[in-house]
Amino acid sequence: MKTVGVSRFGGPEALRVFEVPEPHAGPGQVRIRVHAATVNPGDRYLRNGALGPTSPAPPYVPGMEAAGVLDEIGTGTETDLRLGDRVMAMADPTSALGGAYAQYVVLPAAQVARAPRGTTHAEAATLPMNGLTARLAVDLTELSPGQTLAVTGAAGAVGGYVTQMAKADGLTVVADASQADEELVRSFGADIVVPRGADVAQHILRAVPEGVAGLIDAAVIGSAAVAPALQDGGVIVTVLGEGSRAVSPEEMRRRSLRMHMAFVPDYLGDRSRLDDLRELTEAGRLTLRVASTFPPERAAEAHRLMEAGGVRGRLVLEF
Repeated sequence: MKTVGVSRFGGPEALRVFEVPEPHAGPGQVRIRVHAATVNPGDRYLRNGALGPTSPAPPYVPGMEAAGVLDEIGTGTETDLRLGDRVMAMADPTSALGGAYAQYVVLPAAQVARAPRGTTHAEAATLPMNGLTARLAVDLTELSPGQTLAVTGAAGAVGGYVTQMAKADGLTVVADASQADEELVRSFGADIVVPRGADVAQHILRAVPEGVAGLIDAAVIGSAAVAPALQDGGVIVTVLGEGSRAVSPEEMRRRSLRMHMAFVPDYLGDRSRLDDLRELTEAGRLTLRVASTFPPERAAEAHRLMEAGGVRGRLVLEF
């Protein structure tokens, strides 16, 4: 089968197509004939070696999201999925099963759910990991309907899902956007749109002088920069580690702030949450966005575009 990975770690140019034996589903597992796999910012860390070797031998295969057709069910696997079902899944490229950049992937059945009706494979592939990250981020705020949540990076894949999920949960949403993205972010249901940038906290405070109850930093600006927008006792959720950009422990204590990181593997294997994402999409509450599609042979080009930033929606490899 065809897969995309690296034999030596490096930049986008390190990615190439390999021919490897097809995997087969064992007990508790299913196999997907992959038609689409998304290119996500986290994929660079496997490609460039930041995660170290992820399998006994190369190629090391990135990819955290896939969509396609269920074509094999392992002996003794308990699942309501059937052969031929259109499915979506979240993969763990650091596991022995490898990542999603492949014609066939084998995964635990709990990591696979039916794809939303009426979607293409490419669209469905944008939902599992990005959607679960957004769901976890919103859940970690523990806000109640009517409270106000600020979202940075609202035009991005995770930020867009966060905005729509927060609205579905009954929250009031203040979201950031460039002038070019303002209409897009409003279409996600944001109640207030403020200019994006390093000074976004000041813009949020001008819109909500008392401060917001929670903030999800999907743009990874840094909690120290966005914390002024919070009420005392508020909560910040980040999607990546922050290092020196984090709020100091002293300020956290003085203002009784709470902080969490949305570590998506915490929701890996939670089939019920994948099904919830499917239902929200089918109800028209989530917007699946594909920026561009690429054949496997152009994976390096997709990674260059992803790393350049500014992509709206997800880049997708089609197998």
